Amino acid sequence: MRKKRIISLLPNATEIVCALGAGDQLIGRSHECDYPSSVLSLPICTAPKLNTQASSSEIDRQVKNLLQEAVSIYQIDKEKLKQLQPDIILTQAQCEVCAVSLPEVEQIVSAWTGNKPQIISLSPNRLADIWEDIRRIIEVLDLGEKGRDILRALKNRVVAIIEKTCVMKVPPSVVCIEWIEPLMAAGNWMPELVELAGGRNLIGEAGKHSPWMEWPALLEADPEVIVVIPCGFDIKRTRTEMTALIQKTEWSQLQAVKKKRVFLADGNQYFNRPGPRIVESLEILTEILHPDRFNFGRKGKAWEKL
Repeated sequence: MRKKRIISLLPNATEIVCALGAGDQLIGRSHECDYPSSVLSLPICTAPKLNTQASSSEIDRQVKNLLQEAVSIYQIDKEKLKQLQPDIILTQAQCEVCAVSLPEVEQIVSAWTGNKPQIISLSPNRLADIWEDIRRIIEVLDLGEKGRDILRALKNRVVAIIEKTCVMKVPPSVVCIEWIEPLMAAGNWMPELVELAGGRNLIGEAGKHSPWMEWPALLEADPEVIVVIPCGFDIKRTRTEMTALIQKTEWSQLQAVKKKRVFLADGNQYFNRPGPRIVESLEILTEILHPDRFNFGRKGKAWEKL
């Protein structure tokens, strides 16, 4: 059977393909696809139209300006996409800010003559959707029982955690911050991960997009634990951006701040990538919330205390 030629325009899709043992079928990637390291040598088919090294407030301003003008925030290399002659293009319909969108890819491919690639669009909103996306890619790539075994192994790691956290009687209250300035709470699959990790999520609803959050709402929620996981930021970048929160007079009033239970985690590599490493994200949360019961060796690497 001939192997499929795959271009992935989505970091989590790239990770799914590689986790399933099909990384050798990848022939192109997005500028954000950086894991595993084996994909770094692949041709890059996209580029951002904004300055991704700017502050969180400036990035927010750039994104809103581009969207207001009905302009995509990403540039697709149309010629390279066509030259690579893919059988499959993996993209998404979940968030126009997170990655290249489905309509953009469909418009480009529609102009091609001859055989056209199959476009697979991922749109995860909940944990179950992430499993379904992995299952779909298993089917599309004809990976059969081997692929299903890998998916079962991921689910079993989650079950092993649930068996321990489900008996915890007093879960700590948690707010996950997905953007720093302006404030945004974490939605989609994150509220589920908090609950599975033995916490009580206060702001953000499972299966719905991440909501903007006003300071009065955060003060009223007054969580016992705050986990900061900005989309696209690693820990070092997040720590630098935390000045915008720490300098606010309201910050010191929060229970989590007083009790020194504010944590920074790598939102770019883990929590905001709905692929195989979502399981590692759950493991990170259990270490943060219950350090006396869980130790997966992630502290200092994927998360640290403020």
